[in-house]
Amino acid sequence: MSMTILIVMGVLMLCGGIAALYIKDTVSAIVAAGVVSLLASVIFLLVGAPDVAMTEAAIGSALTTVVFLFAWSRIKDAARENNTSESDSAEEGGE
Repeated sequence: MSMTILIVMGVLMLCGGIAALYIKDTVSAIVAAGVVSLLASVIFLLVGAPDVAMTEAAIGSALTTVVFLFAWSRIKDAARENNTSESDSAEEGGE
């Protein structure tokens, strides 16, 4: 029974990793990568390594996903500000 669960979890991790590579939406890809890490922490728990499972869940899944999402939001904000300042300078130069 536990070997079947491990195989299913491994296949889910593989599907999540492939999905993270091919998803066009960046936020969805980040979340898919976080799910892969969360599944890895469940596998570590099932094989009897609760300390590694907790570390993977805290660092690999939670913190890394939050940092990626924060960085993505900062990149979008910077691009938006850059586009706004370029359009403002174009309007000023045209008058």
